[in-house]
Amino acid sequence: MRSEAIRAELIGTRLVVWNPEEGMRLYRMGFFGKPVGIPKPKPGEDFEEPLMLDLMEGLYLLEKGSIKVVDGHSGKAVNDSRLRALAEKTYKGFSMAYRVYKDIRDKGYVVTPGIKFGADFAVYEHGPGIDHAPFIVSVHKGSERVGPFEIVRAGRLATTVRKQFIIAVPKGKGKVEYLVFKWFKA
Repeated sequence: MRSEAIRAELIGTRLVVWNPEEGMRLYRMGFFGKPVGIPKPKPGEDFEEPLMLDLMEGLYLLEKGSIKVVDGHSGKAVNDSRLRALAEKTYKGFSMAYRVYKDIRDKGYVVTPGIKFGADFAVYEHGPGIDHAPFIVSVHKGSERVGPFEIVRAGRLATTVRKQFIIAVPKGKGKVEYLVFKWFKA
């Protein structure tokens, strides 16, 4: 990513990049974070607001060396172990979801929360405002049973919003398997 790490301040369960130029640089690196008060920033549009990152984005960027994190109260450095522990305490199933997030990001895709689609992630090939997310991804344990009603419900929703439904299953060390559903009319 970048050799010079951008400073992000940990405040509660969010990371804030106060410097708008640095925030804009991070955002443009892969649509990381959201500028405060701008729900849908347009690609290439400048902004003067701080950038907010969630813990998943923050951990990914910290591990890549793109950001350095400091505690908002003490000013002391926050390492990836501490940030991961906070995320695991804050979000149910964080470890599994993060493995999938990291795998998809490392493949060059843009990953955003998929809550409005009833999934864990929405995945873009290029980014919000450039293209529509062609995929919605739901993270499941390998041992978890997924019933037919859940599959049909997810498939109908994905078809309605013109997206491909994918189940991601983290396996072994860093490996993720993807089950891609293709729907067709009989």
